[in-house]
Amino acid sequence: MSDTTAKPKTAASQQADALADKYDSITFDDSRVVKYGDTPGWEVLRKVAEPVTEITPDIKALIAEMQDIMYTAHGVGLAAPQVNRSVRLLVYDAGEGFRALMNPEIIKKKGEQYEPEEGCLSIPGLRGVVRRANEIVVKAMDADGKLIQFKAREFEARILLHEVDHLNGVLFIDLADPDSLHMLTPAEDRGEVGNAAPKE
Repeated sequence: MSDTTAKPKTAASQQADALADKYDSITFDDSRVVKYGDTPGWEVLRKVAEPVTEITPDIKALIAEMQDIMYTAHGVGLAAPQVNRSVRLLVYDAGEGFRALMNPEIIKKKGEQYEPEEGCLSIPGLRGVVRRANEIVVKAMDADGKLIQFKAREFEARILLHEVDHLNGVLFIDLADPDSLHMLTPAEDRGEVGNAAPKE
């Protein structure tokens, strides 16, 4: 049985709450995306998601909805808890096309990377530096129900680690260097000024 109890906020999470008060306007406002600490039922972001046992029509519809949300938001990844579904499903696009994974497991990690800064569609505007593995091996079920295993490096590895964390009730603010957390202005978050961090 999975542990689905809500986890307490960390010091970094509390700092994120304080920083978020700086801006009332968010740059991506889709009611389908659960916003941390704000959307009713946001506690789903702090729960361990349940495994996907089969590819049902409901799961296929969820994949399609998540694909639409991710691209509409100019995001690079999205996990099912972010759309209020506590199942182990994530979608992403690291620049080589859309991919959906169910029950992903990180079975090997190697190296370190610190860039780019991370952002999250569930915590609009906030950015921070998270130390991640530079190379990982992932085992998962694909959208056809086939068991697969593959290597991911650099940006793809960062996206997958971020999304798998979501499936375990972990947010990037829990892992970020607290001193690195900062809010972007709406224009910065949209990429109109400077370089916006990828949103997952």
